[in-house]
Amino acid sequence: MSSHAESAVRPDPDQVIQDIADYVHDYKIESELAWETARLCLIDTIGCGLEALRFPVCARLLGPVVEGTIVPNGTKVPGTNYQLDPIRGAFNIGTQIRWLDFNDCFLAAEWGHPSDNLGAILAVADHLARKGEPLTVRDILEGMIKAHEIQGSLALLNSFNRVGLDHVVLVKVASTAVVSKLLGLNRAQTIDAVSHAWADGQSLRTYRHAPNTQSRKSWAAGDACSRAVNIAYLVKKGEKGMPSVLTAKTWGFYDVLFKGKPFEFQMPYTSYIMENVLFKISYPAEFHAQTAVEAAHILHDKLKALGKSTDDIKSIRIRTQEAAMRIINKHGPLDNFADRDHDINYMVAYPLIYGKLTSESYSDDAAADPRIDALRAKITCVEEKTYSVDYHDPAKRSISNALLVELNDGTVLDEVAIEYPVGHKRRREEGKPLLLKKFKTHIAPHFSEAHQQKILETVNDSASLFKMPVDKFTDLFAKP
Repeated sequence: MSSHAESAVRPDPDQVIQDIADYVHDYKIESELAWETARLCLIDTIGCGLEALRFPVCARLLGPVVEGTIVPNGTKVPGTNYQLDPIRGAFNIGTQIRWLDFNDCFLAAEWGHPSDNLGAILAVADHLARKGEPLTVRDILEGMIKAHEIQGSLALLNSFNRVGLDHVVLVKVASTAVVSKLLGLNRAQTIDAVSHAWADGQSLRTYRHAPNTQSRKSWAAGDACSRAVNIAYLVKKGEKGMPSVLTAKTWGFYDVLFKGKPFEFQMPYTSYIMENVLFKISYPAEFHAQTAVEAAHILHDKLKALGKSTDDIKSIRIRTQEAAMRIINKHGPLDNFADRDHDINYMVAYPLIYGKLTSESYSDDAAADPRIDALRAKITCVEEKTYSVDYHDPAKRSISNALLVELNDGTVLDEVAIEYPVGHKRRREEGKPLLLKKFKTHIAPHFSEAHQQKILETVNDSASLFKMPVDKFTDLFAKP
């Protein structure tokens, strides 16, 4: 007879989780580039959330669970008159931020949108500030830099999508870590909270990037933010963690969900991710297609100069990276907004026809133009191996695409190849004024000219902004 029994002795916490807690509690951010990029990221992210409110399919998901509920000292949701508990507030803010796929991005072995974490950070910070805690915008920016770093560093060498896991699990982990510090948890409690983030019962397996299954895409980040805040509050109330949640045999994250492989890390936690984050400036398009969309605009103008249109196109070849081939190269009918903004063929066809690509370009009405699918059928995507290599090179992190157009009369236009999108670190100075223009466009439908000017003066005065109380900052974006 077998008499095997498992030890009841609690193991030491997994080193990965200890490292996250040490970084959150002890690391001092000294990079001026990181602080400045975080400022740009903050205003861009809030702007993206405000723009999403113009779309009823997003707005209808927001607000309290019980209509009319107003929480004392509650989180204010930008662009609305909602004042919610921080858990529901995190869902609201995270959902509106992510809805249009227009917020920042970081691409590596795993991709993701680190500014999704602002949903949790802003919800908790605003609530605490309204209770009288002396939190400033600088505290928000520190939380953003550290959440970006945690999410991005885990993504550098570890591909969650290849095992069927969605990148929002990293939002949940990063948000839990930084929110725990905001709530006053100590190092041991942060370790407990982060362990729960890895083990939380959220449906980690996802099919968001599979054809015709993207309806959940835009609120998954809000869900992750709300779960992160809930976990941190549970630990604050005394809930203990699971120290070997990653490494436990049979039951741990590695064995159950990561094919038995431990995480790999390329570098220690610093502020690298925020410094190298990618902004979606010109186009609301999945980031692997940004340079393809830019090239399509150039080719639209070339066709126009030749007196030609897309009706004269025989074929289009797109040279792209392996990641784009795998996640945004789709064929056949596209059912909804989320399918369209994750198809490189659609995102190239639309600007070739119209000379523009906006959030409205993915609507059902816009997609009804039969020329779009006709042109999609003429597009072939191929992987360019050098693009795939440079995509992962820490010194480059390029997101290259090249478009080659052949016309019906046999004319082949010069290939348009673009290595870095305008939102890339290497084009940051070119991108800054465009990013501010994007922000102006997003706040315009919500506020009077005078209030828009007040907002712009506030966000452009870095010294004053950093010292500004969080609740005064969020009041700037409340619905008039």
